[in-house]
Formats: sequence, structure tokens, C-alpha cells
Amino acid sequence: QVQLVESGGGLVQPGGSLRLSCAASGGTFSNYPMSWFRQAPGKEREFVAGINWSGASTYYGDSVKGRFTISRDNAKNTVYLQMNSLKPEDTAVFYCAAKNGGRYIYTRIDDYVYWGQGTQVTVSS
Repeated sequence: QVQLVESGGGLVQPGGSLRLSCAASGGTFSNYPMSWFRQAPGKEREFVAGINWSGASTYYGDSVKGRFTISRDNAKNTVYLQMNSLKPEDTAVFYCAAKNGGRYIYTRIDDYVYWGQGTQVTVSS
């Protein structure tokens, strides 16, 4: 059973930056495509960014392109989300997710078996 634990959320002013981390345990991390999703109050969970098993390929949701960067360190079993130029509309609970195998990047919620508990990101002055 894979366990995912997010960290790094918090309160930040508009225009600021945060780096989220997601540490995995209990499986072979390098086999898993990974993604970040987020869910704002009253809204559906949405795809933010994804990365393939090796880290060679990444993909972003339109609302975060050019501002967020996803990366992974397979030696540390960790995936990261660097968030720059944050906006109030980025306020949400951010979740990391792992897919149980696959060669590509996957953007649908139903593709993912394993989820973290979420970390709150609040962008406000």
C-alpha cells in the first residue's frame, strides 16, 4: 500500500511563492506517474500538474502554465510542486496522487489510485 504525505502549504501573499512536497512510502516510487490536483471551496477537484515516471516529461493545467513547476526525485521518493506568482484564485487544498504504473502523464482523477491527505494553500494579503 502506497502512502503519500504532502507538506509545504501555508499562507502567502499574492505574487509570492511556495514549494509543496509529497513523500511516498510503501511502493516502488519510480514506477508511478505522479500528479498534483487541487480543490477550492465549492469547486470540483482539478488537475494542476503531472510528471511521468522518470521525470523527463511534464504537463500543466492551463491556469498554472508558466507559474508552477513539477519535479521529482526518485532517489528520495518525493515529488515537488514549485509555485510562483501565486494568485488568490490559487487558494485551495492541494493533493498529490500516484498512478499504479504507466508510461505517460495522466490527468484524470479516476486514473489515480493513491492520494495524499492534502495541504492547504491560501493566497491572501
